[in-house]
Amino acid sequence: MKSLLTSTFLAAALFGFAPGASAQESCELTISNMNWASAEVLAQIDKFILSEGYGCETRLLPGDTMPTFASMTEKQEPDVAPEMWVNQFREQIDKAVEEGTVEFAAEALSDGGEEGWWVPTYFAEAHPEIKTVGDALERPDLFPSTEDPSKGAFYNCPSGWGCQITTANLFKAYKGEEKGFVLVDTGSAAGLDGSIAKAYENKEPWFGYYWAPTAILGKYPMTKLEFDAEHDPEEWAKCTTQADCADPKINAWTKSEVFTIVTPKVAKESEAAAEYLNTRSWGNDTVNKLLAWKEDQQATGEDTAFYFLENNEEIWSKWVSPEAAEKIKAAL
Repeated sequence: MKSLLTSTFLAAALFGFAPGASAQESCELTISNMNWASAEVLAQIDKFILSEGYGCETRLLPGDTMPTFASMTEKQEPDVAPEMWVNQFREQIDKAVEEGTVEFAAEALSDGGEEGWWVPTYFAEAHPEIKTVGDALERPDLFPSTEDPSKGAFYNCPSGWGCQITTANLFKAYKGEEKGFVLVDTGSAAGLDGSIAKAYENKEPWFGYYWAPTAILGKYPMTKLEFDAEHDPEEWAKCTTQADCADPKINAWTKSEVFTIVTPKVAKESEAAAEYLNTRSWGNDTVNKLLAWKEDQQATGEDTAFYFLENNEEIWSKWVSPEAAEKIKAAL
């Protein structure tokens, strides 16, 4: 990795003094380096591509969802928020777009953020009859609890997270306890991850809550089961997500929309750079595998960005112009 970084920086330095490199000196952009793994990696990818492919002077700024959005609308900085999960405050973003303070660019995660109830893919392949959550809950015998094998085990969302309430309500709506299941509290995200890893090591059944994109789903292929109802936003707001809901109904998660948000300055600085940000999008399968590599290598976001660019030209080359692609390849 050290040699990779050295060669990259050397190539970048040489490129910086190449003829014509000054053509876009006026392009200066700031990028929010948001504090979770997938967003951190995407920020580093954007920084490299905008710098080397489009000649922009780029700078990363530390960020998080709401502080970044507030800064973009109030101060017009940063210019780019690569991975903004918009469901939780869509009305505010739509209002800001209408007022012209920010703009939607590409859908960063083409699949969106995914939450749901999953089983290992090897289990799904061995039991093709289990297609929905309702199917699984009819068969507690297939998911025996380690503490009481006469009961089925369902692994809950980590303690203290909002999804713990949602999962518990859906479990109640499905009458999971009456059907012979117990909710297993692993206590933390690490505990939940450990339960999946252990199941995989022993090729045992597993049934529970999880989300994507994550490193765990990059290491351990999982199959998301369909819920036995369409998403009902009214029920979701008044009951599914409420801790004190007495009579929850079967419901389903909706896709979490994840967009790149930019300021109007981006298009003014470089139409080509804006076109890149309006195009760049990747799927959860790609991100899951990349995050698994990052975790296994204990790599930084910058290391992981270089690894992606070195090994996935067939993906990123579709995001950029042919001219930019050649510059990026020369800089790697």
